[in-house]
Amino acid sequence: MSMQPLTRETVTALVHDAAAAPSLHNAQPWRFRCFLGSRILHLRSDAERAVPHSDPHGRALHLGCGAALMNLRVAAVQGGWHPGTTLLPDPRDTGLLASVQLTAHGSGEGSLGALYPAIPARRTSRQPFEETEIPNAVRAALADAARDEGASLTFPTGWHLQEVLELSQEAEARNLTDHGVSGDLQRWTHGGVPFSDTAAEGVPEYAFGPRKLGGKAPMRDFAGGRPVPGRGAAAFEHHPHLALLSTARDRPEDWLRAGQAMERVLLLATLKGLSSSFVTQALEWPDLRWPLRDPTTGTGYVQMVLRLGYGPPGPATPRRPMRDVLDIES
Repeated sequence: MSMQPLTRETVTALVHDAAAAPSLHNAQPWRFRCFLGSRILHLRSDAERAVPHSDPHGRALHLGCGAALMNLRVAAVQGGWHPGTTLLPDPRDTGLLASVQLTAHGSGEGSLGALYPAIPARRTSRQPFEETEIPNAVRAALADAARDEGASLTFPTGWHLQEVLELSQEAEARNLTDHGVSGDLQRWTHGGVPFSDTAAEGVPEYAFGPRKLGGKAPMRDFAGGRPVPGRGAAAFEHHPHLALLSTARDRPEDWLRAGQAMERVLLLATLKGLSSSFVTQALEWPDLRWPLRDPTTGTGYVQMVLRLGYGPPGPATPRRPMRDVLDIES
């Protein structure tokens, strides 16, 4: 099978889709470099876009870059390419997170390409969700999607769910009084200054969602306790649906795999009519992250807590221009 030419326009479109991925505080900590002649794309981390206090070891940075890598793979398959992916290809260059070789379309990739319509539709929703149960068949499909990327997705219930909610609540209480967390929010939410229509990063005030007025859904207050003009309040779910995404080990490679699994789950959830948001508070405190793990096995490392449910989609959040994200070489 002869391969189609890889053009600048094609690469730009692929990276545009990749950059629609979620990341901690919408920091977008990735850069791409494409070598047209060899049809290779490099994904690199952008250390200047780290969130140092909340993510001192770069775990969340790797998850965000892994999510961007998943979007890239989905877009490549949809465009007729096979994205041969190598994680951390150069041990001497820790900033080089992945190398993707685009070759002729292979077999067994249809499930990835089918996710493509969800890339522009997937948005973080910080609105209340319905109390409607998520069907077991949908939960199983989401778990299979995570497993396809080498991760585990479980839905805590009973006392384990209550433990996760309490750990998240404890973390949120700490965050509201922690100067380092306040500094991270000040940088990525622009510290209460009205968010410019031309801003290309961070969480704008229109995406904060309402103040929580009752309910058990674990929501981060991106306002950091400061008043936001025009921001309303709402009651959230009393029976939130949370999912724990875990890996067997806790190395940078596992973080990248978890990021890909997370995004694959979120894209499929979007196609299934679910909205989603992230519950990262307890993950940012080592003493609170460890007890999140599955109590039935006592093994594994929780990489992300997802809140899923039926509710309004979130608004689109800003994205950096391609000139700041992509370099193309002949």
